[in-house]
Amino acid sequence: MTVQFDRIALIGIGLIGSSLAHDIKRLGLAKEVVIATRSAETLKRAEELELGDRYTTSSAEAVKDADLVIVSVPVGASEAVAKEIAGSLKPGAIVTDVGSTKASVIAQMQPHMPGNVHFIPGHPLAGTEKSGPDAGFPGLFAGRWCIFTPLAGTDETALKALSRFWETLGSKIDVMDPEHHDKVLAIVSHLPHLIAFNIVGTADDLGTVTESEVIKYSASGFRDFTRLASSDPTMWRDVCLHNKDAILEMLARFSEDLAYLQRAIRWGEGDKIFDLFTRTRAIRRSIIEAGQDVDAPDFGRPHTLDKKG
Repeated sequence: MTVQFDRIALIGIGLIGSSLAHDIKRLGLAKEVVIATRSAETLKRAEELELGDRYTTSSAEAVKDADLVIVSVPVGASEAVAKEIAGSLKPGAIVTDVGSTKASVIAQMQPHMPGNVHFIPGHPLAGTEKSGPDAGFPGLFAGRWCIFTPLAGTDETALKALSRFWETLGSKIDVMDPEHHDKVLAIVSHLPHLIAFNIVGTADDLGTVTESEVIKYSASGFRDFTRLASSDPTMWRDVCLHNKDAILEMLARFSEDLAYLQRAIRWGEGDKIFDLFTRTRAIRRSIIEAGQDVDAPDFGRPHTLDKKG
């Protein structure tokens, strides 16, 4: 197997960081993996899982002599990490991140990056609702997109090396302007999560719906909202605060479209309702055809009867 980097430093070892660790080891992409996280407890668990070769609570220590540094922390912590690692980065090192907001991450990290390193912001569009070092697994990035938002003057050799790394993980590569990325993610990721958080919160607040009923009847659509709504609160708080302009724009548009549907229901305009539902059903089919989900009953979830049979 081809070693692409002598030393890779993973700053943060949650779902994305631990999945990267699994794949780097599985594919032999580094001679050494150094893992850093602020929590001693989390670091101990990462070591128990044998996710890396060396472990430290100091990000500055982790990045020494690293050829590739991947920052996998909540976006609100990006500046603090950048400040900590700046003085310890190896000349020529590639520094990237996995945050789902790019303009904010660039504003936080770029001012602290030394001129002799290659800062290339990135975002792998992959994940689950789970978090922590136990949440990671090999193959998370296979068939998924990884978006780069390179800065002006980015070294092409460094960009190709980082692209090759993600392609080896099975990802497809795209390049976007940071502001455009943030608008796209606001509608395809951030808004759906906010709707999920809100509808689950509404159900929790309804005095006429007891907790037992919410749990008992969650085999309906509500269950799928709870999956999104169980995502890491720290990460999603930071997303809201660091992509607020794009999110507010999409929330306004969503509110207008929801009001349209509300009026159609109120006035019994069945044709409008049917047309909307037909159009959205076609989107689901397009996502399956693009290989971004499975065409299986109940989203491919295993069932008790399936196991018995």
